[in-house]
Amino acid sequence: MKKQWLEWVKAFAIAAVLAVIVRVFLLAPVVVEGPSMLNTLHSGDHLIVSKINYTLGNPERFDVVVFHATERKDYIKRVIGLPGDTISYNDDQLYINGEAFEEPYLEELKSDLPEGKDLTNDFTIDQLPGSNEEVPEGELLVLGDNRNNSTDSRMLGTIPEEQVVGEAVFLYWPLNRIKFVN
Repeated sequence: MKKQWLEWVKAFAIAAVLAVIVRVFLLAPVVVEGPSMLNTLHSGDHLIVSKINYTLGNPERFDVVVFHATERKDYIKRVIGLPGDTISYNDDQLYINGEAFEEPYLEELKSDLPEGKDLTNDFTIDQLPGSNEEVPEGELLVLGDNRNNSTDSRMLGTIPEEQVVGEAVFLYWPLNRIKFVN
């Protein structure tokens, strides 16, 4: 009886250590708060964030990332600008290094807008806080998909890469919205 009890304790201890390792170094659960990523993500969506992706590599354009916005608050946004990029919006069109880019994840929001209204107000990167002509080395320009209701690089400036927690990879709750994020 005592030997069986010790085996159970050992099994729970191993499971606890593995859970801590996974939570600290590999994956983290995150709950979306607010409307800034509509229609891609909704407030209350539960996600798995991969911490290991950016330990082994770097964020890529259009990844959905979680980052430390303040000491107590994490934000979830989409990477638009990488180090060295010049970014601008003109007439609701994204330009990266002078080249027009499509943003299919915004189509539904754009179709709901009144005639003549833009989802993303015109701006150039040098108009953002910190005023650089390009995204600085080691930083990212991030925007929420719901451009009319998002606190992002337009207010915060570019985000240091070391503030990135990880990449949102899987939406697991609510069940009717289960999907891979990117």
